[in-house]
Amino acid sequence: MKSVSGIRGVVGDTLTPDLTLRVASAFAKYTRGGTVVIGRDTRCTGDAVSRLAGATLVLCGCKVVDIGIVPTPTVQVMVEELKADGGIVVSASHNPIEWNAFKLINKDGTFLNSSQMKKFFEFMDEDPDYKKWDKIGSLEENKKSFDVHNAKVINAVNTTRIKKKKFKIALDSVNGAGSAITIELLKSFNCEIFPIHCDNTGTFPRGAEPLAENLKELSRAVIESGADIGFAQDPDADRLAIVDDKGRPIGEELTIALVTEHLLSKQRGLVVVNLSTTKTVEDIAFKYDVPFCRSKVGESNVVEEMKRKNARIGGEGNGGVISPEIHLGRDSLAGIGYVLEMMAERSKTISELVSALPKYSMIKGKVSFKREFLDKIYLQLRADYKDEKISEIDGMRIDFTSDCAFKGGWVHLRPSNTEPAFRIIAEGVDDTQVKQIYSHFAEYMK
Repeated sequence: MKSVSGIRGVVGDTLTPDLTLRVASAFAKYTRGGTVVIGRDTRCTGDAVSRLAGATLVLCGCKVVDIGIVPTPTVQVMVEELKADGGIVVSASHNPIEWNAFKLINKDGTFLNSSQMKKFFEFMDEDPDYKKWDKIGSLEENKKSFDVHNAKVINAVNTTRIKKKKFKIALDSVNGAGSAITIELLKSFNCEIFPIHCDNTGTFPRGAEPLAENLKELSRAVIESGADIGFAQDPDADRLAIVDDKGRPIGEELTIALVTEHLLSKQRGLVVVNLSTTKTVEDIAFKYDVPFCRSKVGESNVVEEMKRKNARIGGEGNGGVISPEIHLGRDSLAGIGYVLEMMAERSKTISELVSALPKYSMIKGKVSFKREFLDKIYLQLRADYKDEKISEIDGMRIDFTSDCAFKGGWVHLRPSNTEPAFRIIAEGVDDTQVKQIYSHFAEYMK
């Protein structure tokens, strides 16, 4: 699978040593033989894949800085810190354990955008440019990445206020790359920690995504320990989900909503989220009378829009918080810092803070379709919903503004890049309305 999100596959099937060589040699060309930071998550295949990629980069003339098992955002931070020419993260993020992947980072610490990925893919089709024995690069290890990344989070929040609260925190890192660094961060905030699945083993004991259905053990841990909050990460720790003090998962969508509410209350500025993110964030932006815009789905698309418009905060409804004052990438550690600061400064429980947010209900799913009918589908949708607010920057999003049964809700329809399916994300003012919207468009697409 090749996309703006990188290159991923099943190890031993589509992700092979040959593919690893082609990716690394192409990235050596992309960075012009410069300095490349490499990090990985805890998957059992990560060590071998990252070593092969690193060796290939060296043989192509690059200086490689290996920072070991770290979150994806930590690699981004270290590219900036070391003024490197790029970075590679060996991680398949929320994919099952048999998968692995390469995420590619620019010298500014952000992921390659679509035009840059296009150029990179052209390099992949070329032969490697291996150097002679006296022109190869070098490889070194760097053990300072935890300190560098955590310092950025600590400096962005009111650490003194957080420390005074002595929060009790339940943490589920799915035995992934966030395990050790997040515990270090929470210790610096003077928190009492109740860790589950924080062993860095890479054997995912639950579903890799921090979805509500995968957080039952974390919910029990919150209740049994009397924790103030539960935090859950995905394997590469760029996404953050929350369980409240009553043991209830609040839903990934509300992570960025909470952080947006908190940051805008301190300093106003433009907000950017993708087309599929909850309307709660839009309502918060309206409350603070700040500009709000939506981008295509995908972290690099959100970041590009944030850079263009000098955004105050941005993110995605999958638990992805992007804060420019820390770095331009999804970061669960940033989310943890801001949420704890919000709780400390407002002296409210997380359940009280969530209850004060605008409320909507969301359903996500997909239906099969034949791609040759795509243009016809869009043509019919434009005709049938001409009185509604429509965006076509990424598939089609319809906001229902006319006086109809769906008023106040929206639906986002977009074809999958990996299967013959149409993704449907619907949100309504309550459970009844969102079920009506989703079932209507599921049937419509059929």
